[in-house]
Amino acid sequence: MTYEELLIESDEKGLIVKEKPLQYHDGRIKRNRVAIRNTIPTTTQKACVLSEEIAHHVTSTGDILDMSKASNRKQEMQARLYSCNKMIGLRGLIEAFERHCSTRYEIADYLGVTEEFLLEALQLYQSKYGKYKIIDNYLIEFNYPNIGIIKNI
Repeated sequence: MTYEELLIESDEKGLIVKEKPLQYHDGRIKRNRVAIRNTIPTTTQKACVLSEEIAHHVTSTGDILDMSKASNRKQEMQARLYSCNKMIGLRGLIEAFERHCSTRYEIADYLGVTEEFLLEALQLYQSKYGKYKIIDNYLIEFNYPNIGIIKNI
């Protein structure tokens, strides 16, 4: 999803998104207000950040900034997985494969995410699914930081 599409989704969810100077984070959400760091240079990076803040709105409760608490770490992982599924998803990886994207850069560019975001997604998917996941006729191999896809298994 593009940054503009995510802004529309935010509005539909009753979220108010503002670009502001933030010192320690790229994005923050408090109740229905989302702040995105105003010095983020590309709309692709902004989309990745906004996607995660929307995910926090959907999946998290309360202030989860203290990562020393297991419950906060769990909510953070849920939000990141939600965001990765929204922006990439296993089907997105298959679509990139079908479009002959062969490098992480090409896959990230096709999906409209940063390479960093893609790498985080691959790591999360490997944690969730293990080394392999079968979807329809495709075998997706997670070997962080790499990915392999085989058709017609």
